[in-house]
Amino acid sequence: MAKRMIAAALCLLLAGTPVLAQEEGFEAELAARFQPPPSGWQVPRTPWGDPDLRGKWPVDYLAQTPRERPVQYGTRAFLNDSEYAAAFEDAQAQLDRYDEEIHVGVMSMGHWAERGHPLHQSSMVVEPTNGRYPPLTALGQQWRAEEHTSWNTEVFDDLDDFGIFDRCLTRGMPSSMLPGAYNAGIQIFQSPGLVAISLEMIHETRLVHLDGNTPPPADVQFDLGYSIGHWEGDTLVIETTNFRPGMSMGPAPNSASLRVVEHLTLMNPDQVRYEAWVSDPLVMEGHYKLDIPWLRDSAYGMFEYACHEGNVQVRGYIMSTSPRYAAEREATWAAHDAEGTH
Repeated sequence: MAKRMIAAALCLLLAGTPVLAQEEGFEAELAARFQPPPSGWQVPRTPWGDPDLRGKWPVDYLAQTPRERPVQYGTRAFLNDSEYAAAFEDAQAQLDRYDEEIHVGVMSMGHWAERGHPLHQSSMVVEPTNGRYPPLTALGQQWRAEEHTSWNTEVFDDLDDFGIFDRCLTRGMPSSMLPGAYNAGIQIFQSPGLVAISLEMIHETRLVHLDGNTPPPADVQFDLGYSIGHWEGDTLVIETTNFRPGMSMGPAPNSASLRVVEHLTLMNPDQVRYEAWVSDPLVMEGHYKLDIPWLRDSAYGMFEYACHEGNVQVRGYIMSTSPRYAAEREATWAAHDAEGTH
């Protein structure tokens, strides 16, 4: 309860920033998401002199802002006051389910989902100008049509009928840096020549190498890619390549050509501007850009992510739906009928 209330309060701080008039420019509106730093504030430094991004930056409070912009908003990157009020009211109704479930003594999505209030921006994607993923190539369309997950599959015959998230392998990039339903913690650690980004969901850790090395050969591949970083002023720039194909939860399964460039900029003591340019020429016609504010929450708890407790869920789906086990299922039900336990 306390964690949810803190997240909601922090969201209100962000949401209360006035949205500047459209004529003042898109970049000005983006800048208005951040509180002005205190007078005389300077970006803090690590003992070895790098900008200090260390801390907890959970993105659960962003969960009510969609990744892609709803089509009715067109090229408008920000909601007007009435649209935001309606979105806020809807988000609050979902947050209220937590207390409602306590009142009636049940545990449902009000407890499972970690939500916040929406930002004024209409989507996390800001490029292309319509705030939506670019069109897929013919290959991208084919891969998306052939992709099997628990969202589009009813009969499970083997592991290929489950998506990467179903199997708790990874959410890939850039999804791992964005909110899901829960476990949205992100924690940054730094040491000389290395930045580690710990992700609460699926317990993955990204290592960003600042030592000037080049990526390994292209056939050396990783679920989250291989990340090379450097500092441009006070901005951490990360370029990630060497992705294992089919390990991304984007508009379509990724190819080995996926490339993600990220910028992390500390805007004030408690906010980071997170930008990510995502391209995959074999899958998408062009790139898309994410642009979201992160908010520090030092009290956030990074909990265990026990995805498949007992490791029986995948087997259970196959045993209960695959035609290969139809006879076994019928025999089991017949035995239950005979015993009167059906």
